[in-house]
Amino acid sequence: MAGVLLFGGSFDPIHHGHLRVCRSVAQQLGVQRTILIPNANPPHKSSAALAAAADRLELCRLAVREDPQFSVSDWETRQSGPNYSLLAVRHFRDELGDEAELYWLIGADSLAELHTWHQPAELIDACTLVTAGRPGWERPDLAALRALLGESRVRRLLEQILPTPLIDISATQIREKLRRGQSIRGLVPRDVEQAIAARRLYAGA
Repeated sequence: MAGVLLFGGSFDPIHHGHLRVCRSVAQQLGVQRTILIPNANPPHKSSAALAAAADRLELCRLAVREDPQFSVSDWETRQSGPNYSLLAVRHFRDELGDEAELYWLIGADSLAELHTWHQPAELIDACTLVTAGRPGWERPDLAALRALLGESRVRRLLEQILPTPLIDISATQIREKLRRGQSIRGLVPRDVEQAIAARRLYAGA
């Protein structure tokens, strides 16, 4: 089986930045399939501050429904407890089989925080962890990771930092625009923009 790129996140909401980074990384890896995995209870965020998981899941589906490269999984939104990346990787390993090459995509800022994640050594051993390195990003001090994971695992992480386009879009920016009643055209796919308006999501964010 060809490689599969797994990308988990709150997607609150999903936007063009998410999709462009995924496409860039998938192209560099030679991966034909990308699975978006919206989460319900991210360990590093308060789930109470997020839009409902069902809404975020539907926005993801709308964002990629005409792109055969992408699919959207509801697995994490159906789980209780924190959505740890390792648990998701193990789920997709069981689902896709041992022959699948699994890549787990993280943002550049997450690399510096990886030593605080749930069982990071096991995560690195369970898949290929890929970091999206944006232009101008400086590699963080990985001393804490080296102490926790060892030099071999850190070397594997550094080998999988891939350059990605500089995209000046953030979910925080989008939510703020919506709170102020401003247009988000061009920041999210058109179907996502229409669904947010129809459901009045983030109007009071």
